[in-house]
Amino acid sequence: MTHTPRTSGRRGSANPDPELPTPEPPKKVQWLTIDDDQAGQRVDNFLMTRLKGVPKSKVYNILRKGEVRVNKGRVKPTYRLQAGDQLRVPPVRVADRPQAAKPSDRLTAQLEQSVLFENEGLLVINKPPGLAVHGGSGVSLGLIEVLRQMRPEARFLELIHRLDRDTSGCIMVAKKRSMLRHMQAALRDKGQSGVTKIYQALVLGRWSEKRQAVDAPLMRLDIKGDRIVKVHPEGKPSLTRFSVLSYYAGATLIEAHLITGRTHQIRVHAQSAGHSLVGDEKYGNDEANRHWREKGVKRLFLHAAKLGFYLPGESELTQVEAPLPPDLSGVLERLER
Repeated sequence: MTHTPRTSGRRGSANPDPELPTPEPPKKVQWLTIDDDQAGQRVDNFLMTRLKGVPKSKVYNILRKGEVRVNKGRVKPTYRLQAGDQLRVPPVRVADRPQAAKPSDRLTAQLEQSVLFENEGLLVINKPPGLAVHGGSGVSLGLIEVLRQMRPEARFLELIHRLDRDTSGCIMVAKKRSMLRHMQAALRDKGQSGVTKIYQALVLGRWSEKRQAVDAPLMRLDIKGDRIVKVHPEGKPSLTRFSVLSYYAGATLIEAHLITGRTHQIRVHAQSAGHSLVGDEKYGNDEANRHWREKGVKRLFLHAAKLGFYLPGESELTQVEAPLPPDLSGVLERLER
């Protein structure tokens, strides 16, 4: 089956300091029935997701004091919830959080048009370049935060895997916890039932058709806060299969099939083969990048082009493809001319 894209609070009634967020009044005791999709989670993790804005220390405090009950009994933080469990959640104070940043109408419309596949448990999005997958580190809005605002009725939306900010293409988002567990297990499976992830990249020079794989261990290093990945004999086993799609003057369009999924794997394996990715400012060639910027390459030329996976209970492979975005396809068109 192949899918193509479709078009801290203080006591008192008043807040003594207007610069502090006003705490909400205490909530009533909540009685929750755990359903099949929520089953399997540790109770502490469930509460931290359920009680957004409540400090982690407070969650463990109410568990330790026995204010949280499962089937009227005390439980440890490590207890795994089961379908049908009756969970008592005590009233807690939650300070008002700053109002979340709102995505632009343009971004919202773009993501609406970027849905490649959707069923009751899974979304596959053609992520635009330049959009982080989640907020943090100076990024107020990422893909997952925008999707949650676009779909306020969704009980559950979580990233199944990640793409770097500058990388475009297929990314999976779970709409159910059971789907999140299924797909993450499939990502760890290196056999036939695992997830197939194929990227397209433009690399410097002429890639030999004889070089069909790079099997080199990778180690991640943090140097002065900068995350760097290097080929290292003590690193984790890493394998990427490569094939040539097209040759251009001074560059080759390749397809990279990830067998393992290490950080920056394609970029570092390609560099180790003597063919850095065009536009790669971390592992690439500065002079070459300046040359390619003049040709219109404004970012890393890397695109998550294809995903293949088995949905729960299905024996037929689902395949999803994302076309190259205009900023990359336009570069290839100019090269062909």
